[in-house]
Amino acid sequence: MKNTVNTKWQGNMKFDSLVGGHHVILDALPEVGGEDSGPRPKELMLTALAGCTAMDVVSILKKMKITPEGFQVKIDANQTEEHPKHFDKMHLIYEFKGNNLPLEKLQQAVNLSQEKYCGVSFMYRQIMELTHEIVIINN
Repeated sequence: MKNTVNTKWQGNMKFDSLVGGHHVILDALPEVGGEDSGPRPKELMLTALAGCTAMDVVSILKKMKITPEGFQVKIDANQTEEHPKHFDKMHLIYEFKGNNLPLEKLQQAVNLSQEKYCGVSFMYRQIMELTHEIVIINN
């Protein structure tokens, strides 16, 4: 399956990227000539990872008939100081909200995403350290 994006320059450091029929605006910070009207490309790498694994986890939990009251994935990424600046470590925090959530099932869903289903995790693991943890917030 082939995927294609088309990214057009909008002036200064702003770009409009057509992704799957949706427009995503990219921009740089003012100190490097941008207007901060959109995220930076490397930030979207974090969004891609969070979205990929979060969708997996929700899908797996639905099959297990587990519905948390809330769920989010936070990512702490370490960026190198030297050029080319890149991420060398990412830590994912799977944060579930609800009472009596079965930790074993949450772990199973997260592990299936990380080890089997999430293609973004698979790609990133080839080039950097990926770690994760699960946090449950009770009401």
